[in-house]
Amino acid sequence: MKAKYFLPFFVFTFIFSLTMEAQKPEHEVTEVWEPVPEVVTPGTGTSAPSDAIVLFDGTNFDQWEKPDGSEVEWTVGGGAMTVKPKTGDIQTRQGFGDMQLHLEWRTPAEVKGEGQGRGNSGVFLMGRYEIQVLDNYKNKTYPNGQAASVYKQTIPLVNACRKPGEWQTYDIIFTAPRFNEDDRVVQPARVTVIQNGVLVQNNVEIWGATEFIGLPSYKKHGMKEPLKLQDHGDLVSFRNIWVREL
Repeated sequence: MKAKYFLPFFVFTFIFSLTMEAQKPEHEVTEVWEPVPEVVTPGTGTSAPSDAIVLFDGTNFDQWEKPDGSEVEWTVGGGAMTVKPKTGDIQTRQGFGDMQLHLEWRTPAEVKGEGQGRGNSGVFLMGRYEIQVLDNYKNKTYPNGQAASVYKQTIPLVNACRKPGEWQTYDIIFTAPRFNEDDRVVQPARVTVIQNGVLVQNNVEIWGATEFIGLPSYKKHGMKEPLKLQDHGDLVSFRNIWVREL
């Protein structure tokens, strides 16, 4: 009796799929149908997209605390939060890693001081990587410390600042750093910043945690850390803050 040979099922399936692919019209061969992107409703005006986490809607500090866990002492009014000098930085109760961040900020209309002493604050991604907030409308300072700089690291491509007292926007795309088991950074953080609709940081590498004195460096931390806003002693205001986790 002759032996009977059978193709394994997975081989048959593979050959069948190749045969079906070969029968497709040429334009269909390169069409990919899965996965299907999730539907997200874009925001209108200043509202957030449907999948965003709203961190400040203009009414309260429910999503915020001081770094020691105590209640925020900044002020709320007119749909905005404003720094109350000498009360300290504030941070989100929730941690974030890779993200799209939107926020709006405003320096005081009444100009006081110059250089770094004029409308100074900061947005600290993961609580340690600072995107500078500063009134740089006709206000000279060191370029790697002006508005939209990665503070003391990367100079913005252009100065896109509005006049003092006018609302400005930051749209930030941030990729968190990755560390190995030896606590060494294997993939530095990267950031893109759009200020007032103008690209000012184009997927730049962050060299490490922000330092006022000395060079930046990395120390291992969690994959998700709080977002921090700085009290630098000036009456800087923020509104419409939301995050999309990536």
